[in-house]
Amino acid sequence: MSSVQDTVFDIIAKESGIDRSKITPDATLKDLEIQSLDAVQIIFEIEDHFKITMPDRDPKFDTESVKGLIDTVEKLLAEQVTQPTAP
Repeated sequence: MSSVQDTVFDIIAKESGIDRSKITPDATLKDLEIQSLDAVQIIFEIEDHFKITMPDRDPKFDTESVKGLIDTVEKLLAEQVTQPTAP
């Protein structure tokens, strides 16, 4: 399990009040019965923790599933490494 996955699981559990053991990469936020307002808060917490901006309704990114969130974070973090930040 990657540290990104651990962190995303922790954030989902904390923000939704769901037992962390019920969260799996294959689950969707809908499967976990996470309300849309909580889902937005989860996205904000992920963005804040990793210092990234998640894409809004980008068809290339899956932010509905736990695995999709993890993959998106990992991709955005990899892009940060390869792209120097503007001064």
